Amino acid sequence: MIFKVSKDPQKLKYLLNRVAALLRDYKVGAIPTETFYALACDPFSEIALERLFNLKKRSPDKPILLLLGKMEDLSLVVAEVPELAKRVMELFWPGPLTIVMPAKRGLPQLLTAGLNTIGVRLSPCELTRQIALAFGKPVTGTSANISGYPPCREAEEILRFFPNIDFVVDGGRSEATLPSTVVEINDKEIKLVREGAIPFREILAKIEGDSP
Repeated sequence: MIFKVSKDPQKLKYLLNRVAALLRDYKVGAIPTETFYALACDPFSEIALERLFNLKKRSPDKPILLLLGKMEDLSLVVAEVPELAKRVMELFWPGPLTIVMPAKRGLPQLLTAGLNTIGVRLSPCELTRQIALAFGKPVTGTSANISGYPPCREAEEILRFFPNIDFVVDGGRSEATLPSTVVEINDKEIKLVREGAIPFREILAKIEGDSP
C-alpha cells in the first residue's frame, strides 16, 4: 500500500488518518524523515516490533530509536530528562539529533535491547511529526534497510527490499547524505554514539557557548 504525499489538506488528513489506523493495527511501514526513510511501527507493541525486526533482519541486541510528534511525548518513553539534555534540545530540536536518555520502565525488551536507555528524536520533517501526532504516540524510526545495507532513499527502493511491507508513505526521494547524529546524555556529560548530520564538535561548541 503506497500513500503519495499531497499538499491538499483534505488528502493529507486522509493519509495521516489511514497511516495512524495501520499503526494501531500493528502494521509496519516506511515513512520519510529529514534524513532517510524510516521503518515505523507501534513501539509499545511486541507484535509490531517482532514484525519490524523480521523485516529488517535486525539482531535483537540492537535498540530501536523513536520519533516524536511533540516534546510532551517524551514522558511516554523517557524516565527523566537530564538538565543537560534539555539544553541540547533547546539548541538542536527539531533537528537530526537523536538523544539517548534513561528509559521509562516497562518498555518492550525488543525496543531497548534490554538496556535502561532509549534514543529519541524530534524530527524537523513536518510530515514525520504529523504521522506521530496522528498516531498519538512516538513511532519507531530505525532506518529503512536490511541490516548491513545502505538506507533506502525512495519508495521503489523500499519495495524492492521489503516486498512484504504493509505500507509506504511516498514523500519523494531523500537527498540526505548522513543519518542523524546520536548522543547519549546524563546530567554531567554528553557522549558521542554516532557522528551524523550534526558534527559533534558543533554540539559541544554550542553547549559551551550557551553555558552561563
